[in-house]
Amino acid sequence: MSLPRKLLAEFIGTALLLATVVGSGVMGTALSGGNAAIALLANAAATAGMLYVLIVLLGPVSGAHFNPAVTLALRLRGALDTREALAYVGVQIAAAVAGVLLAHAMFELPLWQPGVRVRSGAAQWLSEAVATFGLLLTILLGARHRPTALPALVASYIFAAYWFTASTSFANPAVTLARSLTQTFAGIRPADAGGFVLAQLAGAALAVWTAPKLMLRDATP
Repeated sequence: MSLPRKLLAEFIGTALLLATVVGSGVMGTALSGGNAAIALLANAAATAGMLYVLIVLLGPVSGAHFNPAVTLALRLRGALDTREALAYVGVQIAAAVAGVLLAHAMFELPLWQPGVRVRSGAAQWLSEAVATFGLLLTILLGARHRPTALPALVASYIFAAYWFTASTSFANPAVTLARSLTQTFAGIRPADAGGFVLAQLAGAALAVWTAPKLMLRDATP
C-alpha cells in the first residue's frame, strides 16, 4: 500500500473521529436537558460506534492508527519506519483539527474557539496515563491474540474508558490538541493539553514495555 493512500486513510479517519467526538458532545448536550450523564453516554456511544466503523473500513489501508501514541508505539516495535511514522503523526494532528472545525461548522458554531474547560491535576493526568496504557495494551495484545476482534475490542475499551477515567479518556495526543480548540462539551483548555499529552505518552511507553510480557507464543486468529 502506497504511503499517500495510507495518509489519506489516516486523515479521513482521524477527521471523522474528531467530528464525532465534538459533534456528539454538542448534540448530547443539546438533547439531554442538562443531564451530564446522558450527554456523556451519547458522546461515548457515538465515539465507540464510529471507531468500530473506521477501524473495519480503514484498518486494511493504513492500520487505522488515528493516534500519534499508537503510531509511535508501533514505530518503537519496528512496524513502520521513522519517515512513515512522522508523516502519520503530522497528518493525524492536521486531520484532528479539521475534524473539530467540521463539527463546529455542522452545528453553526464559531469555527475557532480555544477551549475553556479546566482539565488539570494529578487525578486527570493519572487518568490519561491509565486510559492510554489500556488502549495501547488492547491494540497490541488484540492484534496478536484476536486480530479479527480488534475493531470491537478498541471500540469497547474506549466506551468503557469514557466512564471509568476521571478525564473521560482522551488517550490520544492529536485528539487532545484538537479538543483544545473547542469550547463545547468535549473541550479542554490549551494550557491543560500539555499535561495530558505527557501523561498519554507515558502510558503508551508503559504499554509497549508491558505487552511483550503478556503475548502468547501461539495466538489464536
